[in-house]
Amino acid sequence: MTLRPFHLAFPVHDLAAARDFYTRVLGCAEGRSSDQWIDFDFRGHQIVAHLDPDARAVATENAVDGHHVPVPHFGIVLTMDDWHALAARVEAAGVPFGIAPYVRFKGLPGEQATMFFRDPSGNALEFKAFADDAMLFETEKTDR
Repeated sequence: MTLRPFHLAFPVHDLAAARDFYTRVLGCAEGRSSDQWIDFDFRGHQIVAHLDPDARAVATENAVDGHHVPVPHFGIVLTMDDWHALAARVEAAGVPFGIAPYVRFKGLPGEQATMFFRDPSGNALEFKAFADDAMLFETEKTDR
């Protein structure tokens, strides 16, 4: 099966701030745009920031591995090298982490490096990486 690009549209309250964040901080190339929206190349996937001056981030959280994970959120699974590079880039840009980079589920199936932060409109983003990509959907096996 060939993985096809996904498309995600999300609200932002300031297109100029979104443009700066997604291009400068995350390194996304800009695609088409208008005065109401901007397409970004999100590592081969299409994300679209749509202007909504009243956009407000949702404040729901779920407990995961001892952290309060914001819901909803989106992101992408990176290689471990790219994950470390992005963590350094985000930190250098002065973007505060909601959940600082760390390894979740250490020693368990699904062990992953993860980090959370928000864009200028408050949209929560998660970036993760696996030492072994086969662990992406791995679960603990139980005898039944």
